[in-house]
Amino acid sequence: MPSIYQLKPRFQALLRPGVKRLYDRGVTANQVTVAAALVSVLLGLLLAGFSHITWLFILIPLWMLLRMALNAVDGMLAREFGQQSRLGAYLNELCDVIADAALYLPFALLAGVWPSLVVLVVLSATFSEYAGVMGPLAGASRRYDGPMGKSDRAFAFGVLGTGVAFGLLNATWLNGLLLVIFALSLYTLYNRVRQGLVEAR
Repeated sequence: MPSIYQLKPRFQALLRPGVKRLYDRGVTANQVTVAAALVSVLLGLLLAGFSHITWLFILIPLWMLLRMALNAVDGMLAREFGQQSRLGAYLNELCDVIADAALYLPFALLAGVWPSLVVLVVLSATFSEYAGVMGPLAGASRRYDGPMGKSDRAFAFGVLGTGVAFGLLNATWLNGLLLVIFALSLYTLYNRVRQGLVEAR
């Protein structure tokens, strides 16, 4: 299935000169991974505490763009500069799930939004990532199949955050779009399991 993840190689090519400079200054992949997760959690706490100040949700798309860059940077530092480690593998997966939950859950506090729907979106996103990670356990590769992978969710919630900040999306629209994200996340979960089994054969 098509996914924004397929654009990653071009994105990495743009970042490569900056990644080399970070490496020369002693920055490690794990430092980037943990820093991105910490900022995500702090931003999530800020939005949860001040969810009535809707213009703050413009921080979601702004941070999502930077976070996507940082996610690419930590991977490039690990692969291209010999910083891969078992700890890094754990941090990469766990920090992404924690950061996603922290950034998405504040939407449940918006007036008129169904909190249970936001929780279901977060759970389905977590399960789909878990299904991707389980690929190697089933004899396949780590699965990144779409249509609602990590990058796609970041884009989708960036759109939601922009709509909330500028008053373009009311609760009805938000709930409708969250239902679409939820449905696509469930299909992503199915798709990753299916493609993993096909590859393992």
